[in-house]
Amino acid sequence: MPGSRRVVLVGPMAVGKSAVGRTLARRTDARFVDTDRVIAERHGSIPGIFARGGEQAFRALEAEVVREALAADGVVVSLGGGAVLHPGTRALLADAVVVFLDTDLATVLPRISADTGRPMLAGRPAERWQELYDARRPVYAAVATAVVDTRGLTVGAAAEAVLRALKENDTPNDTPNDTPTDESGTDPHGD
Repeated sequence: MPGSRRVVLVGPMAVGKSAVGRTLARRTDARFVDTDRVIAERHGSIPGIFARGGEQAFRALEAEVVREALAADGVVVSLGGGAVLHPGTRALLADAVVVFLDTDLATVLPRISADTGRPMLAGRPAERWQELYDARRPVYAAVATAVVDTRGLTVGAAAEAVLRALKENDTPNDTPNDTPTDESGTDPHGD
């Protein structure tokens, strides 16, 4: 289970990757790494990094932190919403079990409405979130070993759904499957 391998949580901003990741790591005795938190501790606030160097500079820092986090087994890693856009980060994910935590705007709207710490949402949080989600969803799905629809789930229930998805995707050689599965058993977006 996660205690013996590298599990990475991907998905849109405010889906709950950090909270679910902490809970998952605690339940499986794995180490937890929140890449956004590591970046902020080392380089200052994320809005500040964006202001100083732009998104490209931030993504380069992020890819380095992801590489470090995935250097050992027994880790649960929470990625920032746009981390999968960097080709170096996507390449690193090939050797991990990647879970796409899916959601919708209605679920995250209360979390992002007054949040000023997300530079990608500045000015129009709801519209920008939906635009980013629509653009990134195919990438999340492409890198995912499993998909967990988190709408309506508490953090604990989402962590349990991730654990079930990991068990379903457990393979003898501990490598990700080519076809992601949806823990909910349905296509949450009707695609």
